[in-house]
Amino acid sequence: MQDNQVQIFDTTLRDGEQVPGCKLDTAQKLVIAERLDLLGVNVIEAGFPVSSPGDFTSVSEISKIIKNASVCALTRAVENDIKVAAAALKYAKFPRIHTGIGTSDSHIKFKFNSTREQVIERAVKAVSFSKTFVEDVEFYAEDAGRTDNAFLAKVCEAVIKAGATVLNIPDTTGYCLPEEYGAKIKYLRENVRGIENVILSCHCHNDLGMATANSIAGVIQGARQIECTINGIGERAGNTALEEVVMVLKQHPYLNLETSINTKLLYDTSILVRESMGMPVQPNKAIVGANAFAHSSGIHQDGVIKNRETYEIMDPEDVGVTESAIVLTARSGRAALAYRAKKIGYELTKIQLDIAYDAFLIIADKQKEVRDEGIHEVMKKVNKVSKIAVA
Repeated sequence: MQDNQVQIFDTTLRDGEQVPGCKLDTAQKLVIAERLDLLGVNVIEAGFPVSSPGDFTSVSEISKIIKNASVCALTRAVENDIKVAAAALKYAKFPRIHTGIGTSDSHIKFKFNSTREQVIERAVKAVSFSKTFVEDVEFYAEDAGRTDNAFLAKVCEAVIKAGATVLNIPDTTGYCLPEEYGAKIKYLRENVRGIENVILSCHCHNDLGMATANSIAGVIQGARQIECTINGIGERAGNTALEEVVMVLKQHPYLNLETSINTKLLYDTSILVRESMGMPVQPNKAIVGANAFAHSSGIHQDGVIKNRETYEIMDPEDVGVTESAIVLTARSGRAALAYRAKKIGYELTKIQLDIAYDAFLIIADKQKEVRDEGIHEVMKKVNKVSKIAVA
């Protein structure tokens, strides 16, 4: 892998499906998995096989159809989990087992009633056992965001020796600030023997709204995999949004970091996931929200009509959106009205536009948005004063 390539690890079908009410059947998962492969993700985390017969079947069936991406199955640091995951991945072209254990003092004391030494022992055993089934083994240090850096480095060094190929450094609770998370990745890069032989991975949650920022901070400091979901779905406040990190890297070329994602498929993939899971996307969601490329303010509309880049840092077509939306409201100006009127066949002179705009404001003050029908009504009123030339 080139040093400037950031792998995209999609966990929509595992972490994303843990959202209450977002359960998918195997047929739905297969459709989404194929789309993710077409999208260009590097790794598809297909599920947690030991958790249920349905999850086992889904991972197994996904393994049969994926041609390009690695197919990954999650386990705990438990031998039976690993055996079941390996069986589910039997047909995968590029299988990966994702095993791990909590490493923060909170997890060690309250979740496992254990010690740091015992946790390292369990981590090493899990990775070593996984290596008897597959070559590609990813280790997750759950709650790494709240784990002491020196101890985390010790864990990482031990699992590298055991054969781990990827080290997942999760901010499981979404607690870290970007500077803290980036510094954690930097610390591991500088203090773990053998770190140059593995891929460091960012798995960030959005509890404080910083999942994307933390993931970007991580890759700037040397991580080369981002774990994310379509639309940022996931437990609690969600995971890092795939579409966000991909477009951040695309729009900031000076970072010299690239992904293999076909960004023109992002919007359609977002729709597929939201409809399959019944999980609406908020209108102001970055990249794929309904309002991501919509403009209703008169000043903004005038600027975008004259030159899109005045208020848009991305070309809508780059993410699969046909065009920017000029939404007519009471805050819209004459330029927006003329633009929308022309779209439906009305070519207005300056005098006609002045008349039309007065009529438009009367309607706009009564409605949240003026659609094409409203523009036609405006033109009927204008026709009483001036004959409109239809383009």
